[in-house]
Amino acid sequence: MCLMSTARREPQPPALRLCYITDRRQFPGDDKEQQLRLLEKISECAAAGVDFIQLREKDLSSRALERLSRRAVAAIPAGLPARVLINSRTDVALASGAHGVHLPAHDIPASEARVIWDRTGKPAAVIGASVHSLEEVALAEAHGADFAVFGPVFEKDGRTNPQGLELLRQACRRPQHADVPMPLLALGGVTLENAQRCLDAGAGGIAAIRLFQDHDAAVITGALRSLGF
Repeated sequence: MCLMSTARREPQPPALRLCYITDRRQFPGDDKEQQLRLLEKISECAAAGVDFIQLREKDLSSRALERLSRRAVAAIPAGLPARVLINSRTDVALASGAHGVHLPAHDIPASEARVIWDRTGKPAAVIGASVHSLEEVALAEAHGADFAVFGPVFEKDGRTNPQGLELLRQACRRPQHADVPMPLLALGGVTLENAQRCLDAGAGGIAAIRLFQDHDAAVITGALRSLGF
């Protein structure tokens, strides 16, 4: 039985939320070199003002993921507000000192993850969710997710998604029932050239792998925030 969250999202000022989704395997070298490059990129993104680092290294064992998670948290320069969210694994997030968890579609609901987290007595978690439809957006919001990543908007696995932008627009213009509407971050083929279209559709931010991983994070975040957010 899934319990709806009683926690309420705190009001936040309008701002573009940015999320770097990691994929160390896209870096050159062996696994050790890839992890080092990844940690450098995490630190770079945090320093550049990226809000969330979604550690999405699904091939790692629980122990290896926990080790990498601890190093990722330590890679955030002191005093910066960036938050490390572990993909799916609430247990690993708790064990590693991460700031929260990101839940794929069809994972446990955000309300259940929050109950598990709150029972440990640790500071409140940031909980994100992946959504791909209006129904999934409604469920994530009803269960108290702090934000959701909506995609694919422009492409997935290199293939164009012609309906993605319109679905994002419909999701962002959904009837508002929450006191604090859940922000939607656009994902899937987002570039500096098309990011404005996502924001015009109502997106509250941008989530990406390549956009941050393949470029200077300070240049990317500066360009995105110059769009008026």
